[in-house]
Amino acid sequence: MSAQPSLIANAYDRGRDLLRRFWPFAYGLNTKHDYAKDYGWPETLGFDQFHRMYCRSGLAAAAVDKTIGKTWQTMPALWEGEKPAESPAEAAIRKHFTKRKIWRSLMDADRRSMVGEYAGAIILLRDGMALDQPVTAVRRGIENVVGVIPAWQGQLEPVEWDEVPTSETYGDPLYYQFNEQAVGNPTTAKKSQVRIHRDRVLIWSDDGTLNCNSALEPGFNDVADAEKIKGAGGEGFWKSSRGAPIIEAPKGVTPADVQRGMGASTPADVIDKLNEQVGEFQSGHDNMLMLGGFSVSPLTITLPQPKELWEPCVQSFAASMGIPFKILVGNITGERASTEDKTEWAETCMSRRENRVLPILQDFIDRLVAWGVLEKKDWTIGWTSLLEASPDDKLDRATKMSAINQQAGAEPVFLPDEIREEAGYKPGDEVEGFAEYLAEREAKARERAEDGPTQTIPDDEVEP
Repeated sequence: MSAQPSLIANAYDRGRDLLRRFWPFAYGLNTKHDYAKDYGWPETLGFDQFHRMYCRSGLAAAAVDKTIGKTWQTMPALWEGEKPAESPAEAAIRKHFTKRKIWRSLMDADRRSMVGEYAGAIILLRDGMALDQPVTAVRRGIENVVGVIPAWQGQLEPVEWDEVPTSETYGDPLYYQFNEQAVGNPTTAKKSQVRIHRDRVLIWSDDGTLNCNSALEPGFNDVADAEKIKGAGGEGFWKSSRGAPIIEAPKGVTPADVQRGMGASTPADVIDKLNEQVGEFQSGHDNMLMLGGFSVSPLTITLPQPKELWEPCVQSFAASMGIPFKILVGNITGERASTEDKTEWAETCMSRRENRVLPILQDFIDRLVAWGVLEKKDWTIGWTSLLEASPDDKLDRATKMSAINQQAGAEPVFLPDEIREEAGYKPGDEVEGFAEYLAEREAKARERAEDGPTQTIPDDEVEP
């Protein structure tokens, strides 16, 4: 019964192809509707394809790693308020997160989420409960967060779902299965599979669910085409440097003579033996080719410059990832990324941080508060802005502000503290010893005013 629909579908496809050949205008001017089949692209994509591309393609790896590197250019910090207070709690969190590499593990989970449709961050707690049990309460103290394990999509799969219609988490996974075996390495000894409750798992994706797409999916075909061009160019240059031989039999020699001379039983064996000798000859530059009576001449191959074909593929892939082309490939033509490219790239990663990363980190902090690890406070995730100007740019702006004040005369446009802040320095009243310096300067000014102006008489005018 199951084969009948397939037979009907195949017959329909064959009939449609015949109709398209006889009446192409009825199906549109372009008869190449199956681009995947025409251009050798995969029909369907899954985690294995994305992970293999990330591991084996320099373009895919650069796109993912540069995005993560820019987004996490500096590590965040946890503040008790809107500004850092350098409190004992903040210091303890900073030291513990550094020691246990918690921020780094969360960054790796973010990296894995770009490759797969989602990734996971498994939270390890010192609560005395098994991983398949919900988290009820944890003792107060950040040291009770043991660490975070980043997990690939291929390692973390949902195994049980919330099927209660009245539940607030209806349709979400209740339990996950974590496969400890390394992804993409079948030679690794198989390890245990652990069942984990959803309380202990942060799902890392665009919207926090499993129903997302890999960041590599839109540009997958572009990378595939770029790899084809690069591979064909490398193989072509290798072949052309050795020279593919053209074998010509002497005059008067028939195929039967060749077959007898080479001890072959059939004409097909003759071709196999010739291919074997040519294959050994082509395998290295120092090999010799002896064919006894046959004349051999090289086949000259003129290869086009692959750059003109390769660059459009890479540009399309860069566009799919939101990365400026020169930032993705680096300085390969003597031209560096422009200031506009760098600014746009910083804005893109800043938007990604605000809309994708920070909500997940906030969920992590909210769970620690709900479990009792952290006190109930207005915790803020502090992070250095990617749009902040460089030290040189800050000093340039401060110099311009000072020049504007000088031109304005007695009515300055900018206050001294505003110029200091623009240059990247604290206001004067926050600098240690600054008040004493101002007081000393004012005292000296008063002394000069009381003494009045002085006049120096040249030595030659002094009377004896």
